[in-house]
Amino acid sequence: MGDERVAVITGAAHGIGRRTAEVLAEEGYLLAVIDREPLPAFDGLSFVGDVSDEGDVLRFAAEVESRYGRADVLVNNAGIASIAPAEETTAAQWRRVLEVNLTGPFLLCQAFGRAMLVRGSGSIVNIASVAGLMGVADRVAYNASKHGLIGLTRTLAVEWGGRGVRVNAVCPGWVKTEMDDESQASGAYGDRDIIEHVPMARFAQPDDIARAVAFLADPARSGFVNGAALSVDGGWAVDGSWQSLRLSSRAR
Repeated sequence: MGDERVAVITGAAHGIGRRTAEVLAEEGYLLAVIDREPLPAFDGLSFVGDVSDEGDVLRFAAEVESRYGRADVLVNNAGIASIAPAEETTAAQWRRVLEVNLTGPFLLCQAFGRAMLVRGSGSIVNIASVAGLMGVADRVAYNASKHGLIGLTRTLAVEWGGRGVRVNAVCPGWVKTEMDDESQASGAYGDRDIIEHVPMARFAQPDDIARAVAFLADPARSGFVNGAALSVDGGWAVDGSWQSLRLSSRAR
């Protein structure tokens, strides 16, 4: 295979996952991608499967090992949203969100992390959310899954960092993706709700998140970064202003 690095990316059919695959390919990584939906024509290994299904995960990991013999980077991006008041969220909705957003990354970390630990090197980047750093109303299952994903990130960073495997998280704010389109179509919020809150006065784009992933993936740029939860949110999580103060600061 030569000296090429191999990046494994989940949820790569759309949005952040797809752009992350494109950016890492531009940086010279060989790709192995997985999604429940048919994948675009990537130059690499594509696998249609469910990250919450242990059998699918193990089959995917075996195919990556067979084709490339290694994985240098794992990006756990696959995720689903659920918008409903806590008292109306069903147990089935709760379980499905936790299965995809938290159990799935655990299974992938375990499947690929074992081989990384044997080699003594690797980088895992989990796509969490600002909803993993604070509460956002009407998203009880999603928030809990992303808080849990940050907890998983920190625990694995402690367990595996001394054995050569770094584990970090990226915490996007609101990103213009198909998931945002679906959420807005439900009437949950509109563009103005987000733009008026973000100090940088815009949504994130998938490229903003992909570039942060590329930074954390590369030991030459982030080799001593381990256990971080990097906010890529335009300042959303640090803005404690009330709305009139927030907006007045932009007019100065």
